[in-house]
Amino acid sequence: MFGIGFGELVVIAFLAVLVFGPDKLPELAQQAGRFLRQLRRFATSARDELRAELGPEYADLELTDLDPRAIVRKHIAEAMAELDELEDVIREDPADVVHHEPLAEGELPPFDVDAT
Repeated sequence: MFGIGFGELVVIAFLAVLVFGPDKLPELAQQAGRFLRQLRRFATSARDELRAELGPEYADLELTDLDPRAIVRKHIAEAMAELDELEDVIREDPADVVHHEPLAEGELPPFDVDAT
């Protein structure tokens, strides 16, 4: 939970009792709970609005999917899976691998006008 261990949580609770006092602590905990519920409602409504705006193709969209770190991890995992599949093909039949010959002296590399 946010990188906080049990020991740190105990120290935070102890400091909260010292700073706010035991009589105000239940009220503060209640306010914190209300705030978290509002925050959760806000996140849920934002996700639902985003899904509605993007259309049915993105019906399974989660807000965590928009995290740049998750996107990078996903693409790296897909690339590693493709690499593993390619290695399996090479192990099964090395003749299936396309070998490219180097260009002859003065030969121009292939150029695709539509790709640029």
